[in-house]
Amino acid sequence: MARVAFLISCSLGIGCFAAGCATSRPADAVVTNASRDAAAVVPAALTGASPNVSKESVVGPPGDVGAVGPQPREVELVNQDPAQPPAETIPAPRGKPIEDGLSGRTYPIDLPTALRLADADNLQVAFAREQVQQAYSEYRLANTLWLPSIRGGANYNHHDGPLLSSAGEIRDISRSFLYFGNGAAAGSTSSPAFPGIFASFKFADALFQPLAAQQRWGARESAATATRNNMLLDVALAYLELLRSAQDVAITQDIRDRVAELSRLTAAFAKTGQGLQADAERMQVELGLRENDIRRSIESLDLASTRLTQLLRMEPCVRLDPIEPAVVRLCLVPPNCDCPELVAQALENRPELAQSRYLVGEAVQRLRRERYAPFLPSVLLGASYGGFGGGLGGTLANFNGRLDFDAIAYWEVRGLGFGESAVRDAAGSIVRQAQIQELATLDLVAREVASAQAQVQIRGRQIDTARDVVQVALASYEHNLVRIQQAEGLPIEALQSAQALLSARREYLRAVTDYNAGQFTLQRALGWPVGQPELSNQP
Repeated sequence: MARVAFLISCSLGIGCFAAGCATSRPADAVVTNASRDAAAVVPAALTGASPNVSKESVVGPPGDVGAVGPQPREVELVNQDPAQPPAETIPAPRGKPIEDGLSGRTYPIDLPTALRLADADNLQVAFAREQVQQAYSEYRLANTLWLPSIRGGANYNHHDGPLLSSAGEIRDISRSFLYFGNGAAAGSTSSPAFPGIFASFKFADALFQPLAAQQRWGARESAATATRNNMLLDVALAYLELLRSAQDVAITQDIRDRVAELSRLTAAFAKTGQGLQADAERMQVELGLRENDIRRSIESLDLASTRLTQLLRMEPCVRLDPIEPAVVRLCLVPPNCDCPELVAQALENRPELAQSRYLVGEAVQRLRRERYAPFLPSVLLGASYGGFGGGLGGTLANFNGRLDFDAIAYWEVRGLGFGESAVRDAAGSIVRQAQIQELATLDLVAREVASAQAQVQIRGRQIDTARDVVQVALASYEHNLVRIQQAEGLPIEALQSAQALLSARREYLRAVTDYNAGQFTLQRALGWPVGQPELSNQP
């Protein structure tokens, strides 16, 4: 099994794997010191086994598909790499209890848990796995086309009146007969209409349908993996939005408290005549705006929580509470990889491309079937054995064993040959359509990788700028407080610094969240090369 490189960050429980860009799977995994406090488990969607593991491990729940379809794998924590520097982050304000919004019940959650739940109980993933099961069953059925069916039954016949004899004479006959055993609807002079052992198939179908069904099964396997990857991305983005909203609530609460203190000082200055009453009233207005800002942030948190509960199929009226203390920059894909190398890796790993190749293969097998169909016979085989007896009038006597066997083979040219040509042309067109779709998927994958990499690189530079801005804004606010304490300025003068601190913190939060979202988007664009699922019964 390939060794996996992956960093579990202190905030999200996952981080940067030191993968080689030219390989389809990464190498060794590392963990920061702070991640041990989070006690988070790397999900099966992101990592496989590693030679250096801690004692904490989790086995993801199996899918309800039997032995078919992408299944979760064992997931494990990996040890610290001392050569890896700790992640840089700005401490977030400590949040306070939220009193309004959803019901007071909360459910603590982290990203590994969310991804594990999505892989285990998501309806779209379950539906895709059932489609794999259906395709597997159809493949098994296609391999039984040449096998006979077994029938058993009985039939009774009584006749009174004229019948045409083989000599062409009309005779008045009264007779009865009974047949029972292997087969049914036996005639007095003909084989049973429903043979006891019966096979009817076209050689072209028996040869090529299993091959086409095998390709369709592979396409469904790949489609299920793509659905799983897309769902993991949706859950990761929904969790990042939940974490961003929770941090935004903490930021707005912190600024509200700072504005409340400035409002108190401004009112005290106005009462003693050192400041203006208009300044105190302006601070009251600002304080009210900050209160509403908190409520809007709580609203965003509740919406993010309900969105994630929908994806995870959890109770919607319970607020999900992210356990991470801060948002930190993640590194799922090394930043030193060139775009062509990433595109090559994606072309090797993306299940959508494997699905396209399987669909082309299915179309090719169906074209081969149409080409060989006129030269391969259709076969009907029937064999029956049972008891048969009868007599004149209603007499049933002279019972004895009866054996019937029929074998028929015939060739067919549809529509005087014109039909065969039309069918082959249609099948050839389906092959070309599948090939065009494959090329379109190649272009889409390359575009998604290039776009995601560009987003990651640009957003990474935004984080550096936003971090510096937060530090400057915080220093500016502290300097204004010092001036107020030393009676060198009025509290109203610190309001602009508080507003700038709010904007700077939100910008840093947005930059880090967008960067992490870009990392997950790039990871999905590469086909989630970490921890590829191992499928049993593969075509």
